Amino acid sequence: MKNKRTTVLSSLGALFFAVSTVACSFAQTQQAPAPQQVTQTLAPPRPGFSFPQKQTLTYLVDWRVFPAGTAVLHFEQQDANTEKLSATADTSGAINLLFHVSDKFQSTFDRTKGCTNEFDKQTVEGRRQVNSTLKLDYTTNKSILDEKNLVTGQTKHVEQPIPGCVTDLLTGVYYAASQPMTVGQSFQVPIADPMHTVLVTMKVEGREEIKTPLGTFKTVRVQPTADAGVVKNRGNIWIWYTDDDRHLPVQMRARLFWGTITFRLSTNEAK
Repeated sequence: MKNKRTTVLSSLGALFFAVSTVACSFAQTQQAPAPQQVTQTLAPPRPGFSFPQKQTLTYLVDWRVFPAGTAVLHFEQQDANTEKLSATADTSGAINLLFHVSDKFQSTFDRTKGCTNEFDKQTVEGRRQVNSTLKLDYTTNKSILDEKNLVTGQTKHVEQPIPGCVTDLLTGVYYAASQPMTVGQSFQVPIADPMHTVLVTMKVEGREEIKTPLGTFKTVRVQPTADAGVVKNRGNIWIWYTDDDRHLPVQMRARLFWGTITFRLSTNEAK
């Protein structure tokens, strides 16, 4: 029971983004044979779309029927071509007493193309503490991972090929907002994982009215999936974007075998 509970609660950090859940699950379950190498590159944002100069989004997180924590994202334009996305995921209340999670993420990416330049993580999940940096080198088309376990001192260095312009586990959901969303159609997002690049399909399923702590929104419901049936075997994931030019993700839900985690937007501030 303890191991199961630990797995569930530590996944709060990993489930910070629904797309990251798809990609991480795919990477963890595909040991042999290796997935087919992805050759598709990231499509640029649609004409007229611009990432925010400054924006802070706060989500309340529930596990099943229990309040589980908060997730906060902060966008900030660094210069004419670079955007920085910072995020934190923290458990709270009774969940925090059972298993403490305090994860931090940072991504920098090209505002005009969407390509990620660097993705950093500092994860504290129970007794586990790991820092990692994933750099995307487009001159050599390689991803370069450097990771250190702060508890054991163990380090890891991994280099893998990338097809060209890709996004990362943090930015993926918000990059998707830059793409056209037509009900019944899909688009694909190549996401850089430390072991390989994962091609995630974003299927626009339908329109739906969603109520969050911030208010009621007309949305389009999008389901991200990865190849090889991972989501079918592990669970289902949905993201609800506002049905307007912003495509603001107001709700995210991962329904997995050990329960459902839901992120609901509670504040949207221009700071």
